[in-house]
Amino acid sequence: MSDIKKTDDNSIAISVRHVDKVYRLYDKPSDRLKEALGLSKCRHTDHKALSDVNMEIRKGETVGIIGTNGSGKSTILKIITGVLNPTAGEVEVDGRISALLELGAGFNMEYNGIDNIYLNGTMIGFSKKEIDEKMESILEFADIGEYVYQPCKTYSSGMFVRLAFAVAINIDPEILIVDEALSVGDVFFQAKCYHKFEEFKAMGKTILFVSHDLSSIAKYCDRVVLLNRGVKLGEGAPKEMIDAYKKVLVGQYTLPEPGEHRLLDDEELRSVAAKAVDKSEAEADGTGSAGTSAGAGAGGTMASADANVNPELIEYGSGKATIEEYYITDENGTRTSAIIKGSDYSIHMRVRINEDIPGPIFAYTIKNIRGTEITGTNTMIEKSFLEPVKAGEVKEITFTQHMNLQGGEYLLSLGCTGFEEDTFTVYHRLYDVLNLTVISDKDTVGYYDSESRVTVK
Repeated sequence: MSDIKKTDDNSIAISVRHVDKVYRLYDKPSDRLKEALGLSKCRHTDHKALSDVNMEIRKGETVGIIGTNGSGKSTILKIITGVLNPTAGEVEVDGRISALLELGAGFNMEYNGIDNIYLNGTMIGFSKKEIDEKMESILEFADIGEYVYQPCKTYSSGMFVRLAFAVAINIDPEILIVDEALSVGDVFFQAKCYHKFEEFKAMGKTILFVSHDLSSIAKYCDRVVLLNRGVKLGEGAPKEMIDAYKKVLVGQYTLPEPGEHRLLDDEELRSVAAKAVDKSEAEADGTGSAGTSAGAGAGGTMASADANVNPELIEYGSGKATIEEYYITDENGTRTSAIIKGSDYSIHMRVRINEDIPGPIFAYTIKNIRGTEITGTNTMIEKSFLEPVKAGEVKEITFTQHMNLQGGEYLLSLGCTGFEEDTFTVYHRLYDVLNLTVISDKDTVGYYDSESRVTVK
């Protein structure tokens, strides 16, 4: 992509000032035509994808943009790269941009890989001679073998993103913009790409990075911008913005008024959270907004963070007990599925006893996404509860521990079991019920960080 505009300050790579983006939405295609021809008045509704967004990115910075789906992350990237025009406001860019926005953007699916390398290189502004000089490094990075001579329509998504990223990252851009493009790459390819990021950072390149991978955001970004519903809620250090994003996910925030782009303080957040709880308790049907109980499994299971509940969870049991509610909280007591490595966190479950049980055992297990059990414990192992319970009782169980798992994605399973006349019995078990994301900027070898204290003399 060619330069859009040049900034006056030579230390600024990207400047976004008071940008709005409004889409016109029509019920039917014919409504668009009728309005364009003046045959009818205003047959559209306006959708504001971005509202008064401001940001500056300095040369050499790696900046992340985070936010929920529909927050405007991809829209702002497309405006910065010139794919879209803003409805209002200004964007200035100082430097040659290479952008990887969407799988397939800028590629002709009928062309083979080599043809598409020349096509994309030409679009960015390189001559054939310059592309020839970079061809070997592009092919080596992509590593798709003889497929590079086949039409791109025959590629798997993994091969396609390898080639697209190899072109984007090897044509020596001054500014690299990436929008979730690595999510389809395998772990080895992702490692290669992040190593290239490190090289870019060392060379003083500018990187603008949109991702839902909070561990990558924490590790690679110097600064993070938080968007929600088209509004910039704040910007700052990665940990600060990730903590704010976790509050957004559970609904513990209030959308700022136009021009009032700020994060709420802790007192305001507590007030919002209290109102959400009051609303939840007042609703007779038990449903509520984010942060309250929502989402039921086949056995009537209720989870407090339904966005992170596995819709295809496996559950079974005798029914003598029911796990009614389950959620995770961070060290501040905020309900979340994302935990910072090195901090304390808690796993909560509320269990209703339906029949007398001589000695229930409450348990959790954490597995990686390949199904390997990494850790877990229960109330019998911990010698924390060894008492009989009566029908109608409700037990609140909390497991609190220090997070020293490596950064990545994990799955949480919960159970209520016990022994009846020496026979192990499952009362209610939920497999892979919740997603747990560990956010880390330092991963050691293996599953755990041994938290070594190092001395060199």
